[in-house]
Amino acid sequence: MAEVPAGHAPRKAKGRGRTILAVVAFFVALAILLSLGTWQVERLQWKEALLADMAARRTAAPVPLTDIEAMAAKGKDIEYRPVTATGVFSNNRERHFFATWHGQTGYYIYTPLRLADGRFLFVNRGFVPYEAKEPEMRKQGQLTGTQTVTGLARSRLAEKPSYLVPDNDIAKNIFYWKDLDAMAASTGIAADALVPFFVDAGDAPNPKGLPIGAVTQFDLPNNHLQYAMTWYGLAAALAGVGLYALFRRKGD
Repeated sequence: MAEVPAGHAPRKAKGRGRTILAVVAFFVALAILLSLGTWQVERLQWKEALLADMAARRTAAPVPLTDIEAMAAKGKDIEYRPVTATGVFSNNRERHFFATWHGQTGYYIYTPLRLADGRFLFVNRGFVPYEAKEPEMRKQGQLTGTQTVTGLARSRLAEKPSYLVPDNDIAKNIFYWKDLDAMAASTGIAADALVPFFVDAGDAPNPKGLPIGAVTQFDLPNNHLQYAMTWYGLAAALAGVGLYALFRRKGD
């Protein structure tokens, strides 16, 4: 009976162990890639439903402000719902939100609308270029008397959206994120006299065109199909490499 060369059995066992680890790693990696692709498909379906819902809301008939307030009080989503509100603009309390519009740097003008019950609703009246930040540069656009605003309800932000966003400069009246409480406090409006959301005004004509209304942006990115195809493509490539390795091993 032939003797097994010393060290041959351990090497064979080690090779088998490496093969098992390679197979396990292959299937784990394949499972991860497939799960990522499936997750992106689910995200795609969610995003498409969200975009369809946004489109349906934007084309719905405007409802009174009290209806939106009732929805907000119940914790319902009020984002982009058409609404009307009537009151008098407190032009001396307008707040300036740093923004760009069609590539031009400037500000969105948030002006409190004093309602008949004495409360205030902050209305994004629209965009003005950088050089027209101060009200004196656009006097004819400062609407006086009772006004009815038709626009879209916008939820307040609970906190700064990112650490990359600068802090609001209250002293210079420049806001980099929509902190409703800070906007109100900086104008002397008490918290209990504040409607707890914003309204983006529509495109009603305005003297001299300033502010420019209807600045709400709806361009939500939807790249989930591309991402899903990428993950599934990587999974297919990995499967191809695995099959190639398998057939090559059988041929040896």
